[in-house]
Amino acid sequence: MDVHEYQAKELLASCGVAVPPGTVAFSPDQAVYAATELGGSHWVVKAQIHAGARGKAGGIKMCRTYHEVQQAARDLLGKRLVTKQTGPEGKPVQRVYVELADPYERELYLGFVLDRKLERVRVIASKHGGMEIEEIAKTDPDAILQVIVEPAVGLLPFQARELAFQLGLNLKQVSRAVQSILGAYRAFRDNDATMLEINPLVVTKDDKVLALDAKMSFDDNALFRRRNIVDMNDPSQSDPREAQALEHALNYIGLDGEIGCIVNGAGLAMATMDMIKHAGGNPANFLDVGGGASAERVATAFRLVLSDANVKVVLVNIFAGINRCDWVAQGVIDAVKATNITAPLVVRLAGTNVEAGRKLLDESGINVITADSLADAAQKAVAAYRSVK
Repeated sequence: MDVHEYQAKELLASCGVAVPPGTVAFSPDQAVYAATELGGSHWVVKAQIHAGARGKAGGIKMCRTYHEVQQAARDLLGKRLVTKQTGPEGKPVQRVYVELADPYERELYLGFVLDRKLERVRVIASKHGGMEIEEIAKTDPDAILQVIVEPAVGLLPFQARELAFQLGLNLKQVSRAVQSILGAYRAFRDNDATMLEINPLVVTKDDKVLALDAKMSFDDNALFRRRNIVDMNDPSQSDPREAQALEHALNYIGLDGEIGCIVNGAGLAMATMDMIKHAGGNPANFLDVGGGASAERVATAFRLVLSDANVKVVLVNIFAGINRCDWVAQGVIDAVKATNITAPLVVRLAGTNVEAGRKLLDESGINVITADSLADAAQKAVAAYRSVK
């Protein structure tokens, strides 16, 4: 799960990281009011979307007057901002962040990421702020500083000081940078984040160290104990199908193919998608209904898959262990009768109560194409799509 920049900064500020004063606004008039409340003579209006590279796409505007603030907010709100991270469809801008724009002297990079291979938090820093870390690694790999955090003790002050000195900061700046680095680590750790990027971390003329931008992503599996993070979720930034799946605790990722998949188990779902591609088709989604795929759950999955207008064929692939094939078959029957689907339906069942499940399908009177194996199911799904294309 991702959050907006202003939300990430709220979390950072609560852990002692210095951030520039700013206020979120949902209308041009609110943006002007925010600027007047902030004071100063220069402001920056930032589009709030779950993607980076906003500046290059025109999503960040410098303003010197209240009229410019109002015009900048008017230009951004209600638009779809397309950056190299959003894809051609872009992301809707429903809020902007108005921030006081004070001058600064240096830009630095600071990031925290969960290194799954090492099972440790990796801290990454660089003197080259304002650039993507991939560009820094390509152009000047020696400029990347890294620290691996031992989870038993966490990030220690001496490690943060060492990073600050390596970034070329003076004594006063080092003290403030250490506070920001340790605070950012606490925000990362205490909120079950998987990624935190402060780019740039800037140094001002009066030696302040400020998080000028921030991006955070969180572990979906830990959200049950992070209600404050759940409340920050913005459904408008997600695929509507994925937002609907989240409400029903289904693991769903929308793709751009034509064969909808309803599968139990993430590994089997990925194998199903691979077999569809191998057979010459394109999967329309990844959907794992989970181990306890009841009839109601399968029916919900059907409605979700069929909400995609591109879906021309539905492939159900269930290997029943915890669940039962007869439950799944009943869910398929209920879903077909409730939705009156006309798309060809391919079903492959295996495992617990498979014979009872097949019997239910045979006696239901619904039009279904049965398959004996995964490869057979994928081939029949692709053939069915070609016949209706």
